[in-house]
Amino acid sequence: MSSFIAASGAAGPPALPTAGREMTGLLAELLPEVATCEVYADPPGIALFPAEQQMIASAVEKRRREFTTVRHCARTALRELGIAPVPILPGERGAPGWPPGVVGSMTHCAGFRGCAVALAGHVRTIGVDAEPAAPLPDGVLEAIALPEEHVTIKALGPGVPADRILFSAKESVYKAWFPLTRRFLQFHEARIELDPNGVFTATLLADPPLPVTEFQGRWRYRSGLVVTGIVVPA
Repeated sequence: MSSFIAASGAAGPPALPTAGREMTGLLAELLPEVATCEVYADPPGIALFPAEQQMIASAVEKRRREFTTVRHCARTALRELGIAPVPILPGERGAPGWPPGVVGSMTHCAGFRGCAVALAGHVRTIGVDAEPAAPLPDGVLEAIALPEEHVTIKALGPGVPADRILFSAKESVYKAWFPLTRRFLQFHEARIELDPNGVFTATLLADPPLPVTEFQGRWRYRSGLVVTGIVVPA
């Protein structure tokens, strides 16, 4: 599975802009125990650290906007923890490189960029994912879902993009799993049980088994978006 489909004296970007419909929203509702930031458009005037600029020097414009804005979200959330702006570079398998003593997760899709962070002394790991609330493309559900999961998505009832919620939950599972294990996780190595009350349980089926065997997560569906999240306390 992939996200599939205080450095004082460091040179860096200017003060963060306040434009861009930045607000308390889905992530704050979903994960109130951690610091979050989300925006629904790409604010103008966001600057990157030189090392970040190098990472996307050859990227297409869409990727540059996503990369830039989600780091704006990350630095805004880190500021809630009292942490000064630092470069956030992609590391192994694209996982964000957080400052020492911080755990977090970032996500972006059309119309949404967001981040959740916490101090490592309080939280072991975080995984968040946002998706458009639209049906999965043909063939994707069959590729990612276990037989039991076809049953659980039906339990959410009509009018709910249950297949997309399942996909997003698996993405959040991977984002929470990888920092703990440094191991790849296939879609079929996480069994998701969705609850209509906006929570889910993820059972890890990786072989050989590891100490991490289960995650408890939450999901929301609103305003054309699906957002899922996992926070594992320390």
